[in-house]
Amino acid sequence: MTQVNLADVKAHLSELVQRVEAGETVQILKRGKPVAEIVPIRKPKKPIDIEQLKALTASMSQSAEPVDSDAFIRTLRDNARY
Repeated sequence: MTQVNLADVKAHLSELVQRVEAGETVQILKRGKPVAEIVPIRKPKKPIDIEQLKALTASMSQSAEPVDSDAFIRTLRDNARY
């Protein structure tokens, strides 16, 4: 969390809003004491469509044998798919 004096908020409001848009919280100080916070707005989460999820997982191919994480990551790295 960033703490900013009120005078600096007045001078740099656009920059502070950009930082908040990026997910940072800004605390505003007046005479060194916190008086307010600027926080990003939480976007509402979409509900999960269970039937659509089931259809997606059913359409995914199953590998014949499990692959350990080391081999999986190595394959991704070697194929430049990361």
